[in-house]
Amino acid sequence: MKKLTTRNPHNLIVLDMAGTTVADGGLVEQAFSAAAGRLGVEPGSADHAEKLDYVRATMGESKISVFRHLFGDEDRAQQANTAFEEAYGDLVDGGRIAPIPGAREAIERLRGEGRTVVLSTGFARTTQDAILAALGWQDLVALTLCPADAGGRGRPYPDMVLAAFLRTGAVDGVRQTVVAGDTSYDMLSGVRSGAGIVAGVLTGAHDKDQLTRHGATHVLGSVAELPDLIARAEA
Repeated sequence: MKKLTTRNPHNLIVLDMAGTTVADGGLVEQAFSAAAGRLGVEPGSADHAEKLDYVRATMGESKISVFRHLFGDEDRAQQANTAFEEAYGDLVDGGRIAPIPGAREAIERLRGEGRTVVLSTGFARTTQDAILAALGWQDLVALTLCPADAGGRGRPYPDMVLAAFLRTGAVDGVRQTVVAGDTSYDMLSGVRSGAGIVAGVLTGAHDKDQLTRHGATHVLGSVAELPDLIARAEA
């Protein structure tokens, strides 16, 4: 495929995983329920409902940060996080995830155009690796990032996007970066990083209004539309 000749191409593409490039069918909520149960939160109780509402509202955030908020002390937060990762990993191993339709093809097209694609997540590295293995995506992109790879802070902080910028050296400035995700926190992370395009997608947790209110420059039906959006932006 012909390489790009645009003067300032958007050559660094940072994509979220669950809800954006990966369809997990609500596994985050199922894994949370398993983890909460292990810490004594009764399914169907008001406490469970309140905590689940918070999980939904903070989709995209580092999971350990979510559990620190929900369970207070560090020991309980770590117990909950470990239980969550184990439950989510079991669901992944059970074949409960799949690529968002067109996601792999979009990534391959972007790479074929000479762009660097990075996959990021709020999950721990072990869970991220399990997802990549289940999909056969271990060698699909140049770099994969979880919060621990960027100093421990996940979204809505810009750290993972900026880590991608620093580690890849793919572009001269942050405005040449594209961030895409399905949550409000993905949008905030992209805006705070200075990315030139912050694209929300409607295949995951949050709707068009939520994505736009938190800084989306564009809202797409799915990540499959992203290569054409970038091409239009550079035309």
